[in-house]
Parts: sequence; C-alpha cells; structure tokens
Amino acid sequence: MERSPHFTADLAHLPTSAHGPRSTTWWGTLGFILIEATAFALAAAAYFYLMGQTETWPPGQSPPDWLWGTVQLVLMLASLWPNLWTDRVAHADDLRRVRIGLVVMSAIGLLTLVVRAFEFGALNCRWDDNAYGSIVWVLLGLHATHLITDVGDTLVLTVLMFTKHVEPRRFTDVTDNCVYWNFVVCAWVPLWALLYVVPRLV
Repeated sequence: MERSPHFTADLAHLPTSAHGPRSTTWWGTLGFILIEATAFALAAAAYFYLMGQTETWPPGQSPPDWLWGTVQLVLMLASLWPNLWTDRVAHADDLRRVRIGLVVMSAIGLLTLVVRAFEFGALNCRWDDNAYGSIVWVLLGLHATHLITDVGDTLVLTVLMFTKHVEPRRFTDVTDNCVYWNFVVCAWVPLWALLYVVPRLV
C-alpha cells in the first residue's frame, strides 16, 4: 500500500497576530457589538411602548436636565478623534504613540464616568417612581455598563503597554478596544436623543 507523502513547511515567518477581520478577537468583538446593539434596540422599544401607554410623557415629571447629558454627548463625540488616532498608530505597531493614545483615552474614559454620575443625579426621577423612571434608569444604566467595561479594558491595556509584556497581539487588542469605543460613542447619540429630546417633543 502506497503511503501518502508528508509535507512540511517552516511557518516561523508568519505573524502571530493580525488586525481587523484576520483576527478572531475582532470577530468576537463584532459579535458582542451586535448583541449589545440588539439590547439597546429592545430597551428603546420598551421606552416607546411605555410612552404610548400614558397621555403625558414624562408622566407628571420634568424631562432630564440638558446639561450633563449634552456635556457627555460633546465629550464622547470629541473622543472619536484621539480614539481613531490611537487605532491608526496601533495598526502601525508604534508603541510610543500607542502609549500616548491609551493614556489620553483612559483619561477621557474616566471623565465620561464622572459625567455619567452627574447625569444620574439630573434625571429628575428615581428608578422606582414609575415605569418612566424605571426605563430611563435602565437605558442610562445600560450605557453606563458599556462605559465601565470599555474604560476598564482601556486602563488594563494602558498598564500592559508600560510593562515588559508588550507583544504584537497587544496592538491587536488596542485596535479591537478602539472599535468597541466607537460603538459606545455611536450608541450614545440615539440614546441621548431618546432621553433628552423625545420627552420635549411629545
């Protein structure tokens, strides 16, 4: 019986990590984003459903104050520039600039959490006041959870990039983190409109 030939090759020259669709982590991040976008959509649908069940919206309450939610909107939109820059230098494996970008994004991320704390205090309702209060707190809390997740990941990556554990796949982690931050920012735009604009239109 004739034996099948065996083929061998030296694969040492192949990269150990990759950016974008060539990375399994990138696909995992994309899948997570799709799941979380669905959760936001379902929460928004619940908001509109509850709004249709009352004659006034908010029911006997004032809408959330503009200030802190709008500060958050401006801050997060402004963060897109340093985030995109960090993504670009991470693709180039530029360690010095990646460190700068991560420090800046960590500071911005922590600032958004401070602003979010003030936002909760300016909602003009408690979570247990009524259905309106509950859904408003759910929407803001859901987005706050995403903020905390991404800021935590950014802080961890920042620390790692200043240690001896820097390796090629860390740059891939940075680009994936940048993709997720873009999602967190983009998700806040319609949520801001839902929480701050819609109650003033009905």
